[in-house]
Parts: sequence; C-alpha cells; structure tokens
Amino acid sequence: MTADPTGRARRLDDAFLVAGSSSFTDFVSAYRPELLPSGRPLPSGASLEAPHGTTIVSLLFDGGVIMAGDRRATMGNVIANRDMEKVFAADSYSVVGIAGTAGVAIELVRLYQVELEHYEKIEGAIMSLEGKANRLASMIRGNLALAMQGLTVVPTYAGFDLETDAGRIYSYDVTGGCYIEGGHHSTGSGSVFARGSLKKLWRPGLAEEAAVGIAVEALYDAADDDSATGGPDLGRQIWPTVAVVDRMGSRFVSQPDLEAHVQRIVAARRDNPGGAR
Repeated sequence: MTADPTGRARRLDDAFLVAGSSSFTDFVSAYRPELLPSGRPLPSGASLEAPHGTTIVSLLFDGGVIMAGDRRATMGNVIANRDMEKVFAADSYSVVGIAGTAGVAIELVRLYQVELEHYEKIEGAIMSLEGKANRLASMIRGNLALAMQGLTVVPTYAGFDLETDAGRIYSYDVTGGCYIEGGHHSTGSGSVFARGSLKKLWRPGLAEEAAVGIAVEALYDAADDDSATGGPDLGRQIWPTVAVVDRMGSRFVSQPDLEAHVQRIVAARRDNPGGAR
C-alpha cells in the first residue's frame, strides 16, 4: 500500500504485483515509457543546443582497467561547465564514461546504475561483465531517435571480469553496436589526440600508478589540441576524474594523487610543451 497526496492509503498498481523480467528498463518502458529518455523525443524537425561532454580515455593495466575523463562541458564555442563529472561507477566492478549530450548521458547512466542494481536484487547474483556491456548497448539503441535529432550519447564502458580475472574495455556506436577494445581506447572530440598519446605511452603489463599517469597525460595532450577538452586547471585545482577497477572493485583516484601526476606532467612539459621525445 502507498499514500496519495491527501494521505489516504492507495493500492499498488497491478504492474508492481506480477512477475516480470530482471530488467528495470523493460518494466519502465511498459509501465511509464515517458519516464525514459527515449520516451521524450523532440518534435519532428526540432533541434536543441545543449552542453556536450568530452573526452574519455580507458586503458588496461596489470590487474585491471583505468578510465579517465576531463571535466569540461561545452555548448557551441562556450564553456558550459568547468568541473563536470563524466566518469561514474556503474556497479561494484565496472565504470562508465560519457561523451555526447551531457544531460541525456547522465540520465542514461543513472538509469543504467538502477538497471544493474535491480538485476542483482531480482536474480541474487552479479550480471556477467559481457551481459552488463550488452545491456548498456540495448539502452543506447533505445536512444537512437534522440540521437538522430542531435542528442547523441556514446559512452565507454570498462570493468573487471570476475570470470577471466582481467580488465575489459567496451566501446559503442550511436546505434548501440558494442565492441571489445584492446589495450586502450578513447572517445569524444579530443579522442584523436588522446589516442595518439596512448599509442606512444601504453604498453602491456603496466603498473597501476604508471597507468594512471598515462591516462592523465593522454587527457593533457587532448586538451592541448582540442578546445572542447579541458586540461588540468591548476588555478582552480580542477583535475581529471580517474577511476580504477580491479579484483577489489571500483574506486576513484584521490585528488592529492591526481595533483601529483598533474604537477609532474606540467613540470616535464615546461621546456618541452609539445611532448616530443
């Protein structure tokens, strides 16, 4: 029983009292589809300018996976936000980074977090990493109508596979295509420059500390050439968001540790801003 706005007891709708699937998204799409991002399309022919977030980088290290994102959101040629969070814990063993229309992307991530939590409560077990990646793909596919009108969301997903005892990186396209990546990956407007940096710096068997430093440096290189990517802001003390996922679970690198990495990179580039080796 629940209470209505007047305080009177009200019986739960029948939809809450029947057995269904372990997918929270499927339940909402059947019960209240207008609550989903895909259930609120723009009028035909309409366009909307909204803040966009970039850039996300991911890389494997010996024992897990790193995901990092810059903090800038842009709207056209204007900086809409300087300290936006773009990397989120999806569950205890995975993280998701967003690129694209910020508002829709954050809503999608929050829905995805509930989706995984709902599955665990219904099934009494953690979904496999591949299953979690495919579930996110179906949610992106459901956003295709909005993407066709410019409200694109293309996340990156990474986690620790408890079955194989290794980190994994998954990329997506706007139609929901899901792809397993190799040692590293980047997405967003600065991805071309970040990927070039990762190609130079990444190698198999990296220690965690070295991998975090490479992720921060890749974002630094992206910000050097892409105006939509925010570099480390020493004046405002704004550093990238960096998440680590290993067999112990997911966690975020502390601000003091990130500051140390940034200070090292800035000092190394002071007389060598282009990073030539």
